[in-house]
Amino acid sequence: MRAPDTWYHRTGRPVAARQPLNGRATATVAIVGGGLAGLSTALELSRRGIAVALFEAESLGFGASGRNGGFVSDGYAAGASAITRRAGAETAATLQALSVEGREAVRDHIAEFGLTDAGLTPGILRMRRHEPGDDLRHEAAGNPELDYLGPDAIRASLSTTRYRHGQRDRGAFHIHPLNYLRGLADAVEAMGGRIHEATPVTGLAGAPGGFELTTPAGRLRAQTVVVTTGGYTGPLVPELRRAMLPIATYVMQSETAPERLSKAIRTSEAIGDDRRAGDYYRLVEGGARLLWGGRITTRAAKTAGIVRELRHEMTTVYPDLAGLKTEHAWSGLMAYARHQMPQIGQLRPGLWYATAFGGHGLNTTAIAGRLLAEAIAGESDRTRAFEPFGLDWTGGPAGLVAAQLIYWSLQAQDRWREARAGALRQ
Repeated sequence: MRAPDTWYHRTGRPVAARQPLNGRATATVAIVGGGLAGLSTALELSRRGIAVALFEAESLGFGASGRNGGFVSDGYAAGASAITRRAGAETAATLQALSVEGREAVRDHIAEFGLTDAGLTPGILRMRRHEPGDDLRHEAAGNPELDYLGPDAIRASLSTTRYRHGQRDRGAFHIHPLNYLRGLADAVEAMGGRIHEATPVTGLAGAPGGFELTTPAGRLRAQTVVVTTGGYTGPLVPELRRAMLPIATYVMQSETAPERLSKAIRTSEAIGDDRRAGDYYRLVEGGARLLWGGRITTRAAKTAGIVRELRHEMTTVYPDLAGLKTEHAWSGLMAYARHQMPQIGQLRPGLWYATAFGGHGLNTTAIAGRLLAEAIAGESDRTRAFEPFGLDWTGGPAGLVAAQLIYWSLQAQDRWREARAGALRQ
């Protein structure tokens, strides 16, 4: 069983490996995928006294759930206007409310289970490198959780001239996602749920009363199956594999340098910019280190080359950090849908799915688990809000090429807008 080598795993709470499935077993619900969506679903089902068995092919949090930036806020990658165009204003409002509910679910889990090592830290700053900023002012004026930040307010917290406008989201926060995930796993088991690591599901077939799942050393019968795999989704359910793009993203970790970092970044809040796959970063270990993430690729890239690009971005924003050493870096695959929304729903009777959480923050995994549990238990049909964003085919290999070309085009647009803003200021 492989374990990723990330700062999160190096600083994560100690954990013993869960045993693979061996022999025959039964459960009411089988969950395939040991990331945050799968564990959130298992938690919500276990609360209801429903017998759950969760399978993870590697170790819990092996994929994006254990390697991400740790941002928890409301909203979606698609943006409000795109959601409204596709789903209508009423459904868009419902989806926005669900994203807030998901954000608060993460906060509540941390409090309920005493997950102090999740390191919940309030606040996310969203920065913009170009003009104008009137829309940010307007949005903040209508939302009590948002504060508009002009250049002077930005420089009070960040020693940079690259950002022209921004917002402080006081309702958002950031966490150590792997410790949060491991805390959820402990809670699931305390409620009677079963978790099997190093247990890839190699077969899924209909059986009397539900389904039969095949693993290398066992079989399990379940009435209901939930598939929550992400960027590492395999061929188990072809409809899911063809509807997601595996997108790689990258994070680097600095050396310990609290004094130097405190001169550049004078806030414990996380920071991100609004460019396509822009920078996202935050201080960790009480301000002693910097985690800096960004860039996306649609095929495997050498981490060393990406780190050079990330360091260039970092020193462009903060020239004073030019001498800051990078100690470690890692990458991982996220699942994206063409419509840039999570995919949550029922494929056929008894077979549910929740995937494509790349780019949304951790709130969507929490609300997905809650909605799926409600649907399986017959309590609500709130998953229907995601019906406009179904399993659209991504185009296969050609879709990956198209996604990379679109990303490069949007990067060029971002550079042009930033350069134009700089010329106008001169």
